[in-house]
Amino acid sequence: MRLSKYFLPVSKEAPSDAAIASHQLMLRTGMVRQNGAGIYTWLPLGLRVLKKIEQIVREEMNRAGAVEMLMPTLQQADLWRESGRYEAYGKEMLRITDRHDRDMLYGPTNEELVTDVFRSYVKSYKQLPLNLYHQQWKFRDEIRPRFGVMRGREFMMKDAYSFDLTPEDARHSYNRMFCAYLNTFSRLGLTGVPMRADTGPIGGELSHEFIILADTGESAVFCDKTLLDMPAPGLDLDFTSDLTAEVEKRTQYYAATEEMHDEAAFAELPEDRKVSARGIEVGHIFYFGTKYSEPMNAVVQGPDGQMVPVEMGSYGIGVSRLVGGIIEACHDENGIVWPESVAPFQVGIINMRVGDEACDTACEQAYQALELAGIDALYDDTEDRAGGKFARMDLIGLPWQIVIGPRGLKNGVVEVKNRKTGEKSEMPLADALSTVRPE
Repeated sequence: MRLSKYFLPVSKEAPSDAAIASHQLMLRTGMVRQNGAGIYTWLPLGLRVLKKIEQIVREEMNRAGAVEMLMPTLQQADLWRESGRYEAYGKEMLRITDRHDRDMLYGPTNEELVTDVFRSYVKSYKQLPLNLYHQQWKFRDEIRPRFGVMRGREFMMKDAYSFDLTPEDARHSYNRMFCAYLNTFSRLGLTGVPMRADTGPIGGELSHEFIILADTGESAVFCDKTLLDMPAPGLDLDFTSDLTAEVEKRTQYYAATEEMHDEAAFAELPEDRKVSARGIEVGHIFYFGTKYSEPMNAVVQGPDGQMVPVEMGSYGIGVSRLVGGIIEACHDENGIVWPESVAPFQVGIINMRVGDEACDTACEQAYQALELAGIDALYDDTEDRAGGKFARMDLIGLPWQIVIGPRGLKNGVVEVKNRKTGEKSEMPLADALSTVRPE
């Protein structure tokens, strides 16, 4: 993409009411524009990041055996009345009446709707296990939206729903999602720490939040340092196998959100392993048995011919919230430092003297070569001053910069900068193009 043709409304300062780094930087880099309390327009740079996160989440859900679909944003209130949650959910639910005076709602989650889909088509245990998911916009009318996309009212969420015959089978589905989440966050450049959590309005008896540590986290969290150093299960994990050991490997260590914290148990940890920090919730998984299947009559015929309600779980990832969460974990005094997997562009090409034949030719060569190799590049072909170009490129945080100027070209070299480390090297253009290829 040529910057002269792109829409990138960067600014030097963020509004005074942007309290945390991710909110400030998303506004300054022109990733989003606020339209109202907790509601944002996703501008081109922000949308590119959002789509990359969405794709990684999709790949890991598919790898774990979930099947993608798409449910609507508006739901019928009658489905929620069947489950008993329509009145119980509270004022966070935006309730709507259509022109025919039918009660509707802007979905905050989809347990009822997906249960209705299931009961309409699945009749036998032979069709189980089943895990259906989608990535869709949700709305929760937060009493005090804050922190930009971290606590917005409209947000994109990946929500998956598992259906199994027995509690034992349902636990296997839960374990698959547990491991898939660890792999997902690892691919996003994050360490997601699973913590026992309150089930809240979703319900059930088993629940884990996945937390990334950040100074600006919204709640206190407590865990064993061992968990921070433990690698994800890996992309070669066999999801058809019994994953109990993989889950227990992590749940044996202390980790809890503020609501579930046990001070006495935490005190038993060695001092050098105690981590008391702030955390950002980026995922939440639940096993709630027949909480929805019984009242909504989602039943299947079992091996003995009897009709039984299915065992269910639900699994959410805050896709839009992750954009802010990644920035909170990956920024410095100059701007964002994107992990390569989610960067809006992998490489920024800076033309130090637009109009100089040698510079223009070398920049075009670099730009075309990267595009042909399938590497997203942002070519700064504007006539702005060098200092402004450098500051803007650091601010938007692309992993690599290739700086091409007349002085270097006379010596047969260009400059390559690694945004994360700040290291700069001079090398021939061909070597620079090889250096910036993603791993």
